[in-house]
Amino acid sequence: MKQFFHQIVSSFMALLVLASTVSWTVDKHICMGRVMDISFFAHADDCGMDMDMEKSCCDDESFTVQGQDDLKISFEKFDLDQQVFLVSFVQTYFQLFKTDSEEPHAFNEYNPPPLIRDVQVLDQTFRI
Repeated sequence: MKQFFHQIVSSFMALLVLASTVSWTVDKHICMGRVMDISFFAHADDCGMDMDMEKSCCDDESFTVQGQDDLKISFEKFDLDQQVFLVSFVQTYFQLFKTDSEEPHAFNEYNPPPLIRDVQVLDQTFRI
């Protein structure tokens, strides 16, 4: 189950990196207020009503979402707040795996009451 979950998470992260680095262009062809064609990565097809008129009833719209070009993070570009966060995160992460050599004892100063009679032996019942 753990390996299956690991594969799902790694596949999702790979798709996330792919989606954030690719530039997306969406092109729409609008005719008389209605969207006739939508195209990703290419030019949208026209409706065929583009005639030699002074006023055209068709319109083309497109917008582009620019992807990330540089994925290499430079550690010199961190400001002071980011450096403090990074150092404190790494330090607390490594302290999670640090084991204490001595177990804490909560009852070091406690003295048990004196044993007058062994009550457990007096109250025992034996079946034969």
